[in-house]
Amino acid sequence: MTDQEHVNYNRIAEAITYIKENFKEQPSLNTIADSVHISPYHFQRLFTDWAGVSPKKFMQYLSINYAKQLLKEKQATLFDTAHQTGLSGTSRLHDLFINIEGMTPGEYKNGGENLFINYSFAESPFGNIIVASTKKGICHIEFFEDKKEALIKMKGRFPNANYNQVVDTTQQNALFIFQNDWSRLNQIKLHLQGTPFQLKVWETLLKIPMGKLSTYGAIAKEIDNPNASRAIGTAIGSNPVAFLIPCHRVIQSTGNIGGYMWGSTRKSAIIGWEAAKTNG
Repeated sequence: MTDQEHVNYNRIAEAITYIKENFKEQPSLNTIADSVHISPYHFQRLFTDWAGVSPKKFMQYLSINYAKQLLKEKQATLFDTAHQTGLSGTSRLHDLFINIEGMTPGEYKNGGENLFINYSFAESPFGNIIVASTKKGICHIEFFEDKKEALIKMKGRFPNANYNQVVDTTQQNALFIFQNDWSRLNQIKLHLQGTPFQLKVWETLLKIPMGKLSTYGAIAKEIDNPNASRAIGTAIGSNPVAFLIPCHRVIQSTGNIGGYMWGSTRKSAIIGWEAAKTNG
């Protein structure tokens, strides 16, 4: 990402924060642009290029009212909701098949010894990401601010693995999701570390359609463990594959956005972006 692109991303993130904090006043384009110190015309173009929709429409989807509306209107169970149309005018999202194949206990007991991991750095609409894969599938995706820290954190999960910085086909297929190339989603495989409970929670998250939201309580009911909301929150918080496993689609029952491993502003941005793409 160039210096100017980094500045632009920070401006958009700042604008999203402003909209989130002031949506009840429905601030005008001029007011939002002024909050990030650029002209309304420039801001309109910059925001539309980044989000694919105008600031006004993005604000509608980003607001807490939008989140509450989704929850209020969703009468079906989470499983039934997964079979509803997730993309306007297409059913391709429902062809999504992500195979979760847990790594063997031995692979984790020895810290990933004899495990070969490719990794690379990439850009997304929501900031820089590190993505890693094995021969079986994607094992790690994370947003980051510092490349060195991101690499150290990833290697801390598999301290004895063999690493190679290279972009492979598995990573490329996964990154197409940011370009709305949904036709390639069925090519994505995941290779994950997790307890049976964690894997069950992550599989349930995969059923939440793009543009839809759920709550921790709804996830608990979906896995037939209605009293496990706290444990589910912990499992969601340990999600090793950002965005592909959509933990950002889970919010509080009050309609508040709630926490996110990679920041509530980024979570709000992703929710708004997905809503705009599926309803615009």
